[in-house]
Formats: sequence, C-alpha cells, structure tokens
Amino acid sequence: MPEPLWTLTEVEALARAAHAAQTDKAGRPYAEHLAAVAEGVRATGGSAEQIAAAWLHDSVEDGAVSREWLDGAALDPRVKELVLALTRGKGEEPAAYTARILATPGALLIKRADLAHNADPARLALLEPATRDRLTEKYAHVRRLLGLQVDESSPDRTNSANPGPN
Repeated sequence: MPEPLWTLTEVEALARAAHAAQTDKAGRPYAEHLAAVAEGVRATGGSAEQIAAAWLHDSVEDGAVSREWLDGAALDPRVKELVLALTRGKGEEPAAYTARILATPGALLIKRADLAHNADPARLALLEPATRDRLTEKYAHVRRLLGLQVDESSPDRTNSANPGPN
C-alpha cells in the first residue's frame, strides 16, 4: 500500500526545517518568504497542491532538498510538477524558465505570489541600494516575460494579455 501523502501542515514543517539555516538577502529567516508566498497563493484561491508547492517552490533550486528527494517524497504528483516548473536551473535563461512556468497549469499563480513578495517595497527597503535596484529590475524582467504588469504599486494584477490567475 502506498505511503499516505503529506498534509499541508507536514509540507510546511518540512519546508521550514529544510530552509531553517537560510536567510534572505536582508538577513531575515527564509521561512518568512515561504510563508508569505504560501499565504499569497491561499489568498488568491490556490488549491492545496499549489499551496504545498508554494512552501516548496525554492527547495530544489536552493539545495534545501535534492531532486531525488523530491522524486521520492510522499507528495501529490501535481505538487512535484509545480515545484519543478518553478525551479530555475543553474544558467537557465529567464525566457526558458518563464516559458516552463506558463506551460505548467497552476504555476503562474505561485510565481505571481513569489514575485509579489520579492518585490514588496518594505522588503526591498531593507537591502543596499545596488542590490535593491538589481533585484527590482530582475523581478520586472521576469514579470514582463510572464506577461504580467510591471507596475510595482499593484504587483498581483495581470495585463489584458494574461487576464486570469493560472
């Protein structure tokens, strides 16, 4: 009999433990970012699978867990698919990364929440000006590739070319 799939509570605990030693660029616990992305997904009507993937969206990319671990984890296959869609490979061009997100149903909703938190002016204000400027441009570039508005005052709105959550 297959192992039961992890609950959202278990996924959250795993993500917090896997990233426990990490901090963001402002020195804050990395789990704060994961919690904000998961909450952003939940608040915009994301499914349980999308919320679980939000908790794990940086886990493989940041080396908190391995791809092999993810493959064998007791997670819904949809969660694994979303996590992998959101995992940018070393040296991967932004256009290829964003095309994969757009091609994976449900991934855009998670990436929108990720970008919204990453581009939060209060969060960016904690960074050195050069880092803040570099990241602001990086996030705007990714938003453009995803067909999202770049207006920093409303990071969760989409443009007419991409009108709804994915």
